[in-house]
Amino acid sequence: MNISDILAISGLPGLYRLLGNRANGLIVEDLQTNKRKFVSSRKHQFSPMESISIYTLGDTVPLRDIFAKMRDQEATTPPVPAKSEQHVLFEYFEQILPDFDEDRVKVKDIKKIIQWYAHLKALDLLTDSDEEE
Repeated sequence: MNISDILAISGLPGLYRLLGNRANGLIVEDLQTNKRKFVSSRKHQFSPMESISIYTLGDTVPLRDIFAKMRDQEATTPPVPAKSEQHVLFEYFEQILPDFDEDRVKVKDIKKIIQWYAHLKALDLLTDSDEEE
């Protein structure tokens, strides 16, 4: 799965595709509405999906690998709703990534991952066809 050009932008809901950059910000396209806009780097922080990792008891695990595990285990362990109770979210995430660091991975992080996964899956961006080596 290729999530290298997908961004999460602070202060803006949803996910965005990077189209271009300027000295004072980025030109992005909303994945949901396909609208393009300029987002200033003075107001917002940009988090490329490929640079996001989850803390484990050992090393960190890239978000791409978490999404792959969620996709592979979806038949046996479907994702829980992001608005589930805290213990349900932790139980689900423990099945996906058993050695995640419970002290450093917060409930809001798990909620974001589940929401992003559902969003990318709905847009059919989590397929094996464009999987990176």
